[in-house]
Amino acid sequence: MRVVAFSGSARKDGNTAIMVKEAFSTLEKGGVQTELVQLAGERIRGCRACYKCKDSKDQRCSMNDDIVNDCIAKMVAADGLLLASPTYFADVTSEIKALVDRAGMVSRMNGDMLKRKVGAAIAVARRAGAIHSFDSLNHFFLIGQMIVVGSSYWNLGYGADKGDVAKDEEGMQVMRTLGENMAWLLGRLGPA
Repeated sequence: MRVVAFSGSARKDGNTAIMVKEAFSTLEKGGVQTELVQLAGERIRGCRACYKCKDSKDQRCSMNDDIVNDCIAKMVAADGLLLASPTYFADVTSEIKALVDRAGMVSRMNGDMLKRKVGAAIAVARRAGAIHSFDSLNHFFLIGQMIVVGSSYWNLGYGADKGDVAKDEEGMQVMRTLGENMAWLLGRLGPA
């Protein structure tokens, strides 16, 4: 089993990546292979609604000048997906939103190619707005007919400066429980 995570943070190895890695810790104990893709420093444009993915049906976006097609290929190859973002003005970052829009469009135009994969969202905030970010990310899974995994609380972490989220004991426990639940579900479902 394999889970790939996409961190939409502008900070490489920042609070969002720390949260993902905490979930990975229990996924890996459950025998799941993990990979973290950090979008920090990447320039990702949003979907231009050209519908070429509908015509080509090749599981790719027609725009080839960024990492989105590599990300889509990783999504297709994985059994489970984590989408993670810090909270910017009560929503996800523009990079993760562009990835969600383009990967979501390609998936829908290719027969909902991500359906029945396991997914979970992770949001990080300094203080507030994380529930809206969490909700925004979950829409990708739900419209794509994916199975959403929960935890012991909302998949949120709190911290402003790099590393602060590691002090959020409840947030770290929620990530470990999320990893356990995702590993359990993947084991029951088998390969996607």
